[in-house]
Amino acid sequence: MGEDEGVSLSFTEEMKGFVAFGERDYEQGFRAGREQRTALMFHLTITATDVERFIADPEHEGVAEGYVACEELGGRRPVERGVFNLFVDQEGERPVKHMLYRLHFSDGDARPLTMVGFKRVEDDPGLDVWQDTTTLFTRILHGYVEPNDDPGADLVATGIIHIHGLDFAKQLTTFRVDPPHRVDALGRFGALFAGDLWQIYAPAALR
Repeated sequence: MGEDEGVSLSFTEEMKGFVAFGERDYEQGFRAGREQRTALMFHLTITATDVERFIADPEHEGVAEGYVACEELGGRRPVERGVFNLFVDQEGERPVKHMLYRLHFSDGDARPLTMVGFKRVEDDPGLDVWQDTTTLFTRILHGYVEPNDDPGADLVATGIIHIHGLDFAKQLTTFRVDPPHRVDALGRFGALFAGDLWQIYAPAALR
């Protein structure tokens, strides 16, 4: 049994923004949604049920529980199944990682939907680590859609949601481990997070 076998870690995240129905481009969806006031948000508790396995797994997969809220989709809707992936490597010539979200829920008429989103973390010109880690490019798809089925899924809406500054400050207070005395698991999670950011944003000569 590994050192952290059975130690879970969780935190709560809230993101807010806008989507437009029928739009395919993320930026245009955000702008049109803001003009039309079609707000979308989620409130999630993300859990790594076993820290040792979460760190060792290249997909860094956790469970996401909570709700999605959009008045045009029936208001606050519970997440029926949610998956979160932290810093998944993307193929390419330079380091790029995605944080991935996949949330199954139903609208107010009990029609199944899937919210899929990604944060693209890469070293663009300028200091962009805050923007990269707090911007979620978001789509709503018809049905309960699995990753391999995304390309053929029917699109409902597209846009962008963000973590706002005050919400991020609150998020930092929500980290918990179980059992509570295993605070070392917080350090291990933090080292994984900081290490992946270093791979992306550190000067190439220092990586």
